[in-house]
Amino acid sequence: MLTIARLTRAAPLRAKFQVHRGFSSMSCVRQATHLDKDTHASTAQRLQEDSKVLLSLYGRPSLIFTHGQGVRLFDLAGRSYLDMNAGIAVNALGHNHPQVTKVISEQAQKLIHLSNLYHNENAGDLARLLVAQLNGRGKWSEGAKVFLCNSGTEANEAAIKFARKYGKAKGNNPNKDTIVSFSNAFHGRSLGALSATPNPKYQAPFAPLIPHFVHGEFNNIAQLKDLINENTCGVFVEPVQGEGGIHPSTHAFLKALRERCDEVGAVLVFDEIQCGLGRLGSFYAHQQYDITPDIVTIAKPIANGLPVGATIVSEAVASVIKPGDHGTTFGGSPFASAVAKEVCSIIQTPQFLQGVHKKGVYLLEKCKEAAAGSKLVAEVRGKGLMVGIQLNEGVSTQTFVDLAREHGVLVISAGCNTVRLVPPLIIQESDIDEATAVFKQVLQKMEQ
Repeated sequence: MLTIARLTRAAPLRAKFQVHRGFSSMSCVRQATHLDKDTHASTAQRLQEDSKVLLSLYGRPSLIFTHGQGVRLFDLAGRSYLDMNAGIAVNALGHNHPQVTKVISEQAQKLIHLSNLYHNENAGDLARLLVAQLNGRGKWSEGAKVFLCNSGTEANEAAIKFARKYGKAKGNNPNKDTIVSFSNAFHGRSLGALSATPNPKYQAPFAPLIPHFVHGEFNNIAQLKDLINENTCGVFVEPVQGEGGIHPSTHAFLKALRERCDEVGAVLVFDEIQCGLGRLGSFYAHQQYDITPDIVTIAKPIANGLPVGATIVSEAVASVIKPGDHGTTFGGSPFASAVAKEVCSIIQTPQFLQGVHKKGVYLLEKCKEAAAGSKLVAEVRGKGLMVGIQLNEGVSTQTFVDLAREHGVLVISAGCNTVRLVPPLIIQESDIDEATAVFKQVLQKMEQ
């Protein structure tokens, strides 16, 4: 339960206050009530100096984090925060994990970078681990290959290229180059990945985008026959949408996608960048549905904060990819691969995954309890340690985020007016109790 100490150390919640996009001077005033004068002045000065050289792309609160431990983060003033967003689903093992930091230290003293002009001792081990966890079923029964890169966007860019190469290589249809994705999807911010992200907020400033991308309605099976046709080379879908608002796919929808892709000879791509690698209680998200794609993309948690991504392709797709078709300078480095191998080795154990599943059920249950009776909440939904609290239209998610932070709990927003919870996979039930007690108080205060 929420402790009296945590309540008294936070600034009093205000019944009503003006909400701004980003963080205005009002936000700074609220934060300032936490800080002594010297610390506040130091933070403000550093932020002002930083603003002179950092391109302003993010709305951020007026505080500076200095270190973390487990599921906690600490700011310049030494205040503790329960981290319920894990660096946007990245810090699966939390902060300062002893096994991860040990590997980082040891590998940094051996070798950091070579480029892909040479082999290193860690990249192949990591790829073998990733392939082994596919369990050799479905499209993976004949083997798989791994392309290692640096981010989710890069993994999806590779998947787009591989799907188009496969479409050109298979059959005699010169027009087989269309990529399909779905409403509320988020696949990245490069022009290729952005073209598969049907959100005007992200797309409009950078139009025209790459041609031959079409979009359908998520979880709508009836549309698939017309949407996916002989000109389709690839279909992208997130088994559980993250940025779009925590929307799980239905089993029937993914099954219908698999069948339709097989009918027209299209590559089915599962974007598991946010929902994969243990977050749903299985190593890969698609294992929750017992449906295998032709390509799976992963990234966020794979190295617990170091930039690593991977595009895993079936043998059929791998057969059309030749040397020179794609590449990366930094991907698969000895340093990043060593760390990712350690992280994945921890996540893959049955005991760890069973724990995630159990805690995911508990988180969803406690969030529903916290929201019960609230006039502000439209729905609480999720799968595994990936939960969304959707607020009613006109209710500010930013207000929720600000108030939760003032009471020492960090959460983030997502599409469809949703508060997104993607905590470290090492979170404990007592941490969930603490967070959801704050959520309940935040909702009560927002209703006043």
